[in-house]
Amino acid sequence: MKNSFKKIITGVSALALCTTAAVTAAQAWEPKKPVELIIMAGKGGGADQMARLWQGIIQQNKLSPRPFIPVNKPGGSGGEALQYLKSKAGDNHVVMVTLNSYYTTPIMQPELNVDISTFTPIARMALDTFLLWVRPDEGIKTLDEYVEKVKAAGKDWKVGGTGSGQEDSILTAMMEAEFGYDVTYIPFPGGGTVAKNLIGGHIDSTVNNPSEQSEFYRAGQSMPIVQFNDERSPAYPDTPTAKELGHDIVYYMQRSINGPADMDPEAAEWYRDLFKKVFDSAEWQKFCNEDGIDCSTWLDAAGLEEFHKNGLARHKNLIEQVGAKAITGE
Repeated sequence: MKNSFKKIITGVSALALCTTAAVTAAQAWEPKKPVELIIMAGKGGGADQMARLWQGIIQQNKLSPRPFIPVNKPGGSGGEALQYLKSKAGDNHVVMVTLNSYYTTPIMQPELNVDISTFTPIARMALDTFLLWVRPDEGIKTLDEYVEKVKAAGKDWKVGGTGSGQEDSILTAMMEAEFGYDVTYIPFPGGGTVAKNLIGGHIDSTVNNPSEQSEFYRAGQSMPIVQFNDERSPAYPDTPTAKELGHDIVYYMQRSINGPADMDPEAAEWYRDLFKKVFDSAEWQKFCNEDGIDCSTWLDAAGLEEFHKNGLARHKNLIEQVGAKAITGE
């Protein structure tokens, strides 16, 4: 009887130890060194601002035992960043902030041999928006006035954007096709540089994201003419959408986190949990509300994977519709 009781106790103890070990193993992964937070755009743009805000939220709330280090890799319209992420297959200490060039650059630059479906989806943090911006001194107050002035200027009208073949150039080409005019598209390495060039008078208009223009807008140095959302953003209640004006131009920028191929599932889950906390933070939600960014829906791995498939397909269609030459200006 004593031996039987001893066996039961031993068995229970062993089971408890196994259960504890399993739980510990499931929760064990965390960064062992600083995490590279790759930004596939230049400094000062929307992606850069968001990445550095996320870094600050992580640090201030002590969400990670190791720091996140933002690294800008804007070269080749994000091609530099994509190739870098590809080279980091199996590395659990690299994640990337992606935008729509995550789709357009592999399409426009097949020589990169980048297949985004091999990367590890972490989470979608937001859908950013686009507005058409001009300077107040240009005397433009409506979309009709803008189109009239651009048509009169022709190729002398300079539109600034972030790189060739990226989201800004696609939206510019969509507008050219819709309104029947041709402009000169000037690429810059990041949205922050675009915004500064508009205020400096080096370009005539831009389709910046709101976070890139907010500083100048609040100072009265730039003004939005139209927004390209499904509905008016609460942050810009007096600015109409192209859709409500009778022009079916709706375009959003995805803001998501992705890891390299072959990232350990435990590491991917750790990052997913981390960025969900960032997503839910008061700091991030305030930033979104003030700048008119859609942070209403969180997408986890499965949702983001499907979103990327649809995003890639849509951008292939858009490029076919407006033409690669229209996008790159070549």
